[in-house]
Amino acid sequence: MDPTNPIPVQITLRSRSRLLHVAFDDGRAFDLPFEYLRVHSPSAEVQGHGPGQAVLVTGKQNVGILRVEPVGQYAVKLVFDDGHDSGLFTWKYLHELGREMPAKLAAYRDRLLKQPGAGGTA
Repeated sequence: MDPTNPIPVQITLRSRSRLLHVAFDDGRAFDLPFEYLRVHSPSAEVQGHGPGQAVLVTGKQNVGILRVEPVGQYAVKLVFDDGHDSGLFTWKYLHELGREMPAKLAAYRDRLLKQPGAGGTA
């Protein structure tokens, strides 16, 4: 085990609860909501092609994941039911999403509230 590069030992798609459970070789495990994964996709469509170009993705509360496809020994491709499938979620990025979920969710909700016409819910 390399503490700087944790590797998943289990990935479980929980469709009914809309969670991707990921357990790592460092002993940590995370239940990552589908919406959270979709709005934080590492794809260029979401992140842009450079700093400050990230797009605020909205309306994904009910998004599903159809498949989890392995990509080599370093990532998975998540195939969402809204057609999005271009982001490769590396082991390092999945671990980061798990570790930083409270802060990343709070920042996402803040961005939603600052949108013109925001209804105050996220």
